[in-house]
Amino acid sequence: MPGSRRRNSNDEVNDTTDTGSFPIVRRKPPHRQRNDAKRARFVSSVLVALLCALLGFGYVAQVRNTESSYESLSEDELVRVLDETSTQVDKLEQRRSELNAQLESIQSAADKQEEAARIASQNETTNGILSGRLPAEGKGITIVVAEGSTHVDASTMFTLIEELRNAGAEVISFNSVRIVTSSYIKDTKSGLIVDGHSLATPYTIKAIGNPDDLQNAIQIAGGVGSRLKVQYNAKVVLKQQESVKIDEVRRSPTYKYAKTVE
Repeated sequence: MPGSRRRNSNDEVNDTTDTGSFPIVRRKPPHRQRNDAKRARFVSSVLVALLCALLGFGYVAQVRNTESSYESLSEDELVRVLDETSTQVDKLEQRRSELNAQLESIQSAADKQEEAARIASQNETTNGILSGRLPAEGKGITIVVAEGSTHVDASTMFTLIEELRNAGAEVISFNSVRIVTSSYIKDTKSGLIVDGHSLATPYTIKAIGNPDDLQNAIQIAGGVGSRLKVQYNAKVVLKQQESVKIDEVRRSPTYKYAKTVE
């Protein structure tokens, strides 16, 4: 019985208490638990790989869509987009020069308070038009959008307003509402709500600015004008006018927290 004697000898070694501690017997995990753990790790790896693949696909699709938005434009349309961007840059540069000139005028004046009051009075008319407090008149365009079989949603009409702003529109009205920087549009069952006013089709949008730039911004291929006709079956009539008069005005808002800097 050499095997029995060998086991007894090993048991005596394992059972010794000379080291001051009892032998540690490690139990192997059951076979089923090991299989479950392997299966869980495999499933996790597959899910992580699938998630990474989906993220990569989404990124590539986004990049291609961004590139295709310009790739699909014709040469004339790209020139128009470039002209609009250049126009916006020129206006911002002009505005910066005007503000710098006013600042230098105030700093060099003997009576800074008096000079500041003079410039404030000078800008009152401009600010009144921009803020919607004063009526305005000038060349521009008038757009009439009559709904067809499909309701034109607020998002599309807001896009139209944004296109006009990007094209350099200085003053805009939506039916009887003066559009300002804080204007909003919401959907209702019967039409739209613009700054709290319920409006029904047909919608009349007036914009003062360069008529050619404003018209091109709406009628660009694949733009908001095409979308209104194709997607919503709406009738869109756009006219350039030498004189567009916008009588709608807004009251100055009362600010609760913001105050002028002294």
